[in-house]
Amino acid sequence: MSENSTTRPEAPAQDSGFRHELYPYDGDAQFLDGAMSFINDAHAGSELVLVAVAEPKERMLRTELEGTEAAEGVTFLDTAALGRNPGRLIPAWRDWVSKAAEGNPVRGISESAWNEVSPAESSEFGYHEWLLNLAFAQSPAWWLLCPYDTAVLEPAAIESARRCHPLLLSEGAHGPNHSYLDEPFAFPALAPAVDTPQELFYQRGLLQAVRDHITACGTRHGLDGARLRELLIAASEVAANSIKHGGGRGVLRTWVEGADLICEFHDSGHLQDPLVGRLRPTVDQVGGRGLWLVQQLCDLVQIRSTAEAGTTIRLHTRLLG
Repeated sequence: MSENSTTRPEAPAQDSGFRHELYPYDGDAQFLDGAMSFINDAHAGSELVLVAVAEPKERMLRTELEGTEAAEGVTFLDTAALGRNPGRLIPAWRDWVSKAAEGNPVRGISESAWNEVSPAESSEFGYHEWLLNLAFAQSPAWWLLCPYDTAVLEPAAIESARRCHPLLLSEGAHGPNHSYLDEPFAFPALAPAVDTPQELFYQRGLLQAVRDHITACGTRHGLDGARLRELLIAASEVAANSIKHGGGRGVLRTWVEGADLICEFHDSGHLQDPLVGRLRPTVDQVGGRGLWLVQQLCDLVQIRSTAEAGTTIRLHTRLLG
């Protein structure tokens, strides 16, 4: 793998660029107050609003908007096709905003179903929030409101969100978030394997051994068909990157955790781009498609990379449902 950099962009000014705003709220009534105020302000300014929230919140907003003029400027986005992997969200927002805007000002409301995610998914959603500032640092101006329910979420999740949003909606007022930190993202350590993992050391010429190892493990736990083929493609991409960029060799560890089959790859390389795999490759792009493909094929991808420890990539594949 190549070298990694997590340089933080400066907080955007409130009247230009990408406005990334945190909205901590307590319960459904406060959610509606903040979201409807945001939507009504957008309507007054002839701005479109794209809403990506869980189904119960979408139903609440649709009911509140029914019969109002503001409803005409609101589009509810279908996030089901993205699955549970936050690694797919940045390109999705880029696509949605690009298609909706066409020269018009755009706002967004984005809230994940935090009460339904695993600790690993929660960690990656936190990283996604940090990456949004980087991904849209040079984009045309648009405004994203991120509601967080303080009545449901763990304090650590709220604190992580406060560090990642330059702006804050509090008590009906929009303003700078003084808890925002202009520094590299603080990754939590990857949780240890819940069971003794099976290990395979691989190098050039042994990619078939990687595929055979994962096939045996997946089959043993009921993974087959298209889902197994997708995992094999993703695993082959990661192992090939280890061989090409990570010192020519690596170690694969596999285990089952809850309903997920985990395939963890480790090598001595060091990733450079914090957005690797999170931006859609361009038609004329040379290389850089491997981890993009991996994000599309896996239910969750966790990447940890430092110069001292090398690179660890965990691929999560759901065994049930």
